[in-house]
Amino acid sequence: MSLIGLDQNKSEKIAAKLNVLLSDLEIYYQNLRGFHWNVKGNKFFVLHDKFEELYDEAAGDIDEVAERVLTLGFQPLHSYADFIDNARLKAVKNVSDGDETCKHVLSNLTALIELEREILELADDASDEGTQALVGDLIAKQEKTVWMFNAWLS
Repeated sequence: MSLIGLDQNKSEKIAAKLNVLLSDLEIYYQNLRGFHWNVKGNKFFVLHDKFEELYDEAAGDIDEVAERVLTLGFQPLHSYADFIDNARLKAVKNVSDGDETCKHVLSNLTALIELEREILELADDASDEGTQALVGDLIAKQEKTVWMFNAWLS
């Protein structure tokens, strides 16, 4: 048993998946920074501000996920090399078209939600309400963002 009363082996599996999520969130964050800096066209003002809002939000999410890994008794990844090696998401380079950046945001969010649902299953099996609450909140927030970007692109 861990210090918080969870099965250590199950917590280790959850922490490993959370480190993948942490890596993906770091790539998502940096993609958003690139979109913020490089977006061009008649949607610049709206998207420039939106991408800043999203990367600020992602920075907080990154911190929450890393702290959950620590709460489970494990070490969060913390180097760019580790993030790149463990992420499922890919860095997006040289994209400045507003619609194209939005499509990449949607793709990133879809992948994040898929991974988070995997983590929810592991957390449910381990009766890990803390991870369930954290990941459930992430999913709810990201699903709303998916809806909004889909509406924007329609």
